[in-house]
Amino acid sequence: MFAWIVLVVSGVLEAVWATALGRSEGFTKLVPTLVFGGGLLASMAGLAIAMRDIPTGTAYAVWVGIGAALTVGYGMLTGTESVSLVKLLLILGLVACVIGLKLVGDAH
Repeated sequence: MFAWIVLVVSGVLEAVWATALGRSEGFTKLVPTLVFGGGLLASMAGLAIAMRDIPTGTAYAVWVGIGAALTVGYGMLTGTESVSLVKLLLILGLVACVIGLKLVGDAH
């Protein structure tokens, strides 16, 4: 269970560093660049720790899924991404797949 908690936190941090990367404007803004660096290191470290107990493919897919869903969701909330029913349904599908991977991983 600890590995899954670490993985989820790492996925959230992936969204943090991805968003900060976009706001760094090619590493020309200091604060977003620092947030990117810290978020990236923490996210990768958490992914590595989680992969001690979770298979690589499952861990990576869950990590990317969480990060992608949160990054797009945050972009839609802040207005930097367009909002559409199709996008919302696709994000929900992505979240469902992440949950499915967790459930299947526990079954084996």
